[in-house]
Amino acid sequence: MHSILAVDDSASMRKMVSFTLVGAGFQVVEAVDGVDAYEKAQRQHFDLVLTDQNMPRLDGIGLTRKLREHPSYTATPILILTTESSDQMKQAGRAAGATGWLVKPFDPNRLIEVIRKVIR
Repeated sequence: MHSILAVDDSASMRKMVSFTLVGAGFQVVEAVDGVDAYEKAQRQHFDLVLTDQNMPRLDGIGLTRKLREHPSYTATPILILTTESSDQMKQAGRAAGATGWLVKPFDPNRLIEVIRKVIR
């Protein structure tokens, strides 16, 4: 069973994402922001990280950058799921090492489809 780290400062969004992923057969660990996510990623390896962009303490692009510097996460898929849709933000995400960019509100079937394409 693949494990996914779901990162979002919104409790309701974390629950929605978690419900969708668990229903598709994934194991999910939730984190409340980038700092919490990075701490959890150091204690346990995840097969994929799904993160929001706009969060307190450490945003999604900052988290992506930090994870990419960690030897265990150089090739792990990192998807940014956010309300941000500007090309400038997407380019910043790609430059930080994000595998993909999905815009909220998300379609549960599309989210699962994208995750299944990139997860190893």
